[in-house]
Amino acid sequence: MATDRRAEVIWKGSLLEGSGTISSTTSGALGTQDVSWPARSTDETGGITSPEELIAAAHAACFSMALSNGLAKADTPPEELRTSATVTFQPGEGITKIALTVEGRVPGLDAAAFEEAAQTAKANCPVSKALAGVPEITLAASLAS
Repeated sequence: MATDRRAEVIWKGSLLEGSGTISSTTSGALGTQDVSWPARSTDETGGITSPEELIAAAHAACFSMALSNGLAKADTPPEELRTSATVTFQPGEGITKIALTVEGRVPGLDAAAFEEAAQTAKANCPVSKALAGVPEITLAASLAS
């Protein structure tokens, strides 16, 4: 069964001087979030989000779900996965890189098998597939010691 998710944004003004608000989402989980060009193109976010930050959150969550599923199907379910995604945005070019990092606690699994499972999850998670046009998507995977 297909599911649809929706977000609504209200933008006022020009790109550089204007600002927007994510006014609603299907689940309501995000609440109202402000977005702006400076939050997107500089390191000074001031508590305002950007499309790239939302993409990073979506990618980290999707990748974690895909990796957890793959590990469980191989009879090595994870105790914990800690995933981060860093999305690099270059004004005038767009998203130029995404760096995924995952550290997992997976009893009975060695580092090589974890790396292989992580690479498979990276290649197959729906958000990775949606972001296939990004020039570089890297992955660093390690087991917690």
